[in-house]
Amino acid sequence: MSLVHDDRDKVLLDCAARAGLRGFGLVEPNPMVGAVLSRDGRIIGIGHHRRFGGLHAEREALANCRARGEDPRGATMHVTLEPCRHHGKQPPCTDALIEAGVARVIYAAADPHEQSGGGANVLRTAGVDVRQSNASAAALHLSQPFAKRVKTGLPWIIAKWAQTIDGRIATRTGESKWISNDRSRRRVHQLRAKVDAVLAGLGTVAADDPMLTARGVHRRRTAKRVVIDRELHINPDSKLVLSASREPTLIACSKDLIVSDIAARKRDALEAAGVTLLGVPDDLRGVHLPMLFSTLVERCGVSTVLVESGPGLLGALFEADLVDEAIVYIAPLLLGDDLAKSVATGRVASSLTEGRRFELVRAKRLGHDVELVYRRMREDQGNEHNSPPDAAHSGNLTSSA
Repeated sequence: MSLVHDDRDKVLLDCAARAGLRGFGLVEPNPMVGAVLSRDGRIIGIGHHRRFGGLHAEREALANCRARGEDPRGATMHVTLEPCRHHGKQPPCTDALIEAGVARVIYAAADPHEQSGGGANVLRTAGVDVRQSNASAAALHLSQPFAKRVKTGLPWIIAKWAQTIDGRIATRTGESKWISNDRSRRRVHQLRAKVDAVLAGLGTVAADDPMLTARGVHRRRTAKRVVIDRELHINPDSKLVLSASREPTLIACSKDLIVSDIAARKRDALEAAGVTLLGVPDDLRGVHLPMLFSTLVERCGVSTVLVESGPGLLGALFEADLVDEAIVYIAPLLLGDDLAKSVATGRVASSLTEGRRFELVRAKRLGHDVELVYRRMREDQGNEHNSPPDAAHSGNLTSSA
């Protein structure tokens, strides 16, 4: 199907994307979706999927239209995701659009789910003019986390770090508090309050003794704290373990240790403290990372993961091509020290073609810091090539909308 570029489509789909983004942290494992009803270019209704199990964006937009005293019959709907056609927690959105007499539907991304996908054909059969548009990068980006989980069984993985101008995340002695400023750190807490899991490696836990919780912000959900600790070396007096009875805490260790008699005392102590142990198969680098993430989806219902780790784990994630989004806070500081800690290590890249290429989707100034948001360019995510790298772009998961 040929995709249509149109200025009006871009404006209205961008608007729908901004609305849909408000559901981040409330709707998962459902997709974030926004919808706009218009007539002759005038918006007469707007809606978004507000929370898991609630009305879908299309029905919200129809309700908003009627609440404004407008009639949706003959109107056009722009929606970020193809309207669903199945009965789930809500009835099909296709039924609502047909019953309301909506004349045209323009959607950004096709629904990849076997049950809910195919709504466009249902609408066409009922006489609705339907087409797909890639005019809005923001609208296309909005449903990518959902599409990835449906297609691959893996969560959306966001890597976050703060760095100096010369790309260092800590001094040679490991000092990193604080490279970024208060505003940047608040943004991180806002993000922790919306994701399903926050992941760190044992090295980060040992060096920083972090809590990995959202503090000073409203929590939309409580993220599971996940530590990769292959041999269960975590300090039982660490903040993570001591608070495990209050905050959900998981440790991903070697699958062999789950049944090993040698580790029985460690397992018992951690589980008594409230820690949940996840046994994951090993590979040559340690815990098998794709298996870990698929386990988090299947057993823990995780849709989004925020990675806050050191260069070793980040390097392993980039090597396995698992990072979907990178959020980088750049501080106005330069170390110029060859032994200061770099962002990622452990990869071998003898040429530029062996690097991992990302696309800049937003830049935002936070006082003297700069927040840069990148997305991995993948063929299976599609239609990303025209994403604007401007500060107004809202098609990523880090907006505080």
